[in-house]
Amino acid sequence: MSDSPASSEPVLDVEQHLALTGERTVPGIPAENYWFRRHEVAYDYIESRSAGKDVLEAGSGEGYGAAQLARRAASVTCVDYDAQAVEHTRRRYPEVTVHQGNLIDLPLPDGSVDLVVNFQVIEHLWDQPAFVAECHRVLRAGGELLMSTPNRITFSPGLDTPLNPFHTRELHAAELTELLTDDGFDVQAMLGVFHGPRLRELDAKWGGSLINAQIERALAGEEWPAELVADVAGITAADFEIVDARERDIDTSLDLLAIATRRADS
Repeated sequence: MSDSPASSEPVLDVEQHLALTGERTVPGIPAENYWFRRHEVAYDYIESRSAGKDVLEAGSGEGYGAAQLARRAASVTCVDYDAQAVEHTRRRYPEVTVHQGNLIDLPLPDGSVDLVVNFQVIEHLWDQPAFVAECHRVLRAGGELLMSTPNRITFSPGLDTPLNPFHTRELHAAELTELLTDDGFDVQAMLGVFHGPRLRELDAKWGGSLINAQIERALAGEEWPAELVADVAGITAADFEIVDARERDIDTSLDLLAIATRRADS
């Protein structure tokens, strides 16, 4: 899934690239690289937690994250609603098992996975509690749900209606915690994604916000200057920081990353 505006960047290889829709991000496209790396950092952070486990990625999009987790997991199963994304993932990432399905009716048996990954997806769903309940159902006792989502406070500041037209409801940290705890999970950690030093330098270079520099030009249909293209294309996941809420104000984060455990008695 993506939280960037739709891009006009051409797709050069239909076998390797999944077309941008504005609702998901994909690797290998320079103008999309900021958003891709901002998603990728969460997979990097949790990859070790997948080691030896049966993993479900609910809302797998292009499939790159599931493929990364498959390096260490015992098995990775993907579920996505979009038929084009499902076929692309099957073709490009044969190491994962992919199902087309609705996330509030997951095509998996009860207690069948150890870990559910749901990154940049919950904000797209109409019935968020029903989805969390499904994650609870398919997890084994003590299993983990790892969920990331844009922080409503910084992503759509001061607004009740999300700026992104593909979002139904965005959450801040307290709302995400409430959503998870109401449906049988204990939140072990609430983390925030922030710009690291290099990205803070780029923010200053581009008038205070690298994000706004990209969005403003995309919305205006303007061609990006070569320097902006180069700066965005050069970003890596290491340019972002993931910090615990106990160390930095979580309400100033770009994205939230929750680590929650399924209660054994629920």
